[in-house]
Amino acid sequence: MERRRSTSSQSAAAFLFNFRLGLFGLQLGGMAEIVRPNGLAKGKEMRLSMVSSALVAALVGYGSTIALLLAAATALGATPAQSASWVFAICIAKGLTSGFLSFYTRIPVVLAWSTPGLALIAATEGITMPEAVGAFVLAAGLVVLTGAWGPLGRLVQRIPDGIAAGMLAGVLLPFCLPVTRAIESLPQLVLPMVAVFVLVRLKSPAFAVLATLVTGIVLAFGLGLAALPPLAASLPQPTLILPEFRASVLIGLGLPLYLVTMASQNLPGFAVLRAAGYTPPVQPALLGTGFASMVSALWGASTISMAAITAAICLGEDTHPDHSQRWRVGLAYGGVWLLLGLFSPLVIPVLGALPPALIAALVGLALLGPLMGAATGAFSHADQRFAGLATMVTTASSVPFFGVGAAFWGLLAGLVIYALEQFAKKG
Repeated sequence: MERRRSTSSQSAAAFLFNFRLGLFGLQLGGMAEIVRPNGLAKGKEMRLSMVSSALVAALVGYGSTIALLLAAATALGATPAQSASWVFAICIAKGLTSGFLSFYTRIPVVLAWSTPGLALIAATEGITMPEAVGAFVLAAGLVVLTGAWGPLGRLVQRIPDGIAAGMLAGVLLPFCLPVTRAIESLPQLVLPMVAVFVLVRLKSPAFAVLATLVTGIVLAFGLGLAALPPLAASLPQPTLILPEFRASVLIGLGLPLYLVTMASQNLPGFAVLRAAGYTPPVQPALLGTGFASMVSALWGASTISMAAITAAICLGEDTHPDHSQRWRVGLAYGGVWLLLGLFSPLVIPVLGALPPALIAALVGLALLGPLMGAATGAFSHADQRFAGLATMVTTASSVPFFGVGAAFWGLLAGLVIYALEQFAKKG
């Protein structure tokens, strides 16, 4: 039976109760909807395009930043077992939470690990792994408290559509530009990928990215640009790490990690949903990601959060033409992350063997459609065009200030300009 989308008016206690008791059951129940009898109405089944979008988004998110995660673990002095546990726990947390929230809200909730947060962790010195776990628990707990505070949801919903779209366009643009540099770097690999993308998209936009990914992998190994590394058939072994709470670490790492995750990940992630035509499920998302982060932190994982880049891959019309059915991509996305977590000892070396130009080209091509839609939305409202432009340019600069990413400052710039223009009109 279809459930109504949850809203920020639901109580925090009720949601957490449902999250604890219903996580596995609802996940399995949602995944069961993938397989449907032939007589079901068209559009209700799990389309292959959803699996394609989810696979590309997960592989892009995993492959592009896994090196940063491992660098953060090294900075904390993590043992190889603790590093592997970190990767496993954060993948499982993302997979289960993405699937559950998408099923619970009937909105495609796509999650990520906090990339700016990982950069913050990687820059730390003199902190042990147990102390870092204490900071992770604090940051996650603050996210839960934020989710229980209603005004944040109302604030997100008041962001003008043009500014939200401008921020999304600014986030996507820097990832699309490197396609030409990738062509210059490895034309024999990237030019065929571009050709396949363009030709397949003429007939079936939903499968263009998947066909491009397969083409790139086959060419990379066929041309000798990648070599399959030695693989060990072993599953990850979670390692329990009891937290240690040291005041200086909680203030110096835990609090900044919370602020960076909220400003550079969650707010842009909610804005991406707004730009795609959805009402962001702010309270369920913050409660769900915060609670999952608190649990996974005990196995070494840092915080998970809303996604922006990978979410954009999953939210377009190419994923599913029916806006109301697109939430099922969250189930496929969650399933891919569960597999990445279980088989991380095999996946990490394979992705590491691929040429960087392949990943850069795949990301850029996959985001061209979402960039087109976001840019259109940024300039579709006459009274928001300049504010949307300012948001897009500031965000696209990718210049952080005070450790906070450009997406937040772009959003802030757009809101300030929009407020000033509205004030001038009234005057």
